[in-house]
Amino acid sequence: MKFIRTDIPDVVIIEPTVFGDERGYFVETFRQDKLHEFLGFSIHFLQDNESKSSYGVLRGLHYQLAPAAQTKLVRVIKGKVLDVAVDIRTDSPTFGEHVSVELSEQNKRQLLIPRGFAHGFVVLEDDTIFAYKVDNYYSPEHDRGIAFNDPAIGINWGVDKDALKLSPKDTSQVLLTKAEVFNGGTLY
Repeated sequence: MKFIRTDIPDVVIIEPTVFGDERGYFVETFRQDKLHEFLGFSIHFLQDNESKSSYGVLRGLHYQLAPAAQTKLVRVIKGKVLDVAVDIRTDSPTFGEHVSVELSEQNKRQLLIPRGFAHGFVVLEDDTIFAYKVDNYYSPEHDRGIAFNDPAIGINWGVDKDALKLSPKDTSQVLLTKAEVFNGGTLY
């Protein structure tokens, strides 16, 4: 397993080792010990989630406030997405900046997104299956979001805006300047 810090060092790409031959492949998708060794502490994931989406579906940008804030470990089982993490920690030098990483069934990459980040993804292939672990349970009263098209963040989703498919919730999110965000606290 290889761990790669992104331009926002708290967001980490994980590249698992894939063992493949003519029969198919085998991959360890999660190793608590390896993650602990890299970070210097353990994250205790409590819930796994999965979604299936068609091309152009955009989910996000979502996060939960404390005490229900979540660290996420995201990956694609089938298909391809552009995955995005936005730093919403007001005390961070990278506040308002984002990282975009392509995750696919081919590259088997995963993205570790700590608390204090809004998360979203756009689907780049039909029938994409997206899965992720979280270290806190879903809490509707702590659930928040930021507009996917906030010009101050400037995310290039890589999909024509006419092809995007969003939920009513995601079309009515606020700009970062109006959002409830993080003012410190535990990162992971």
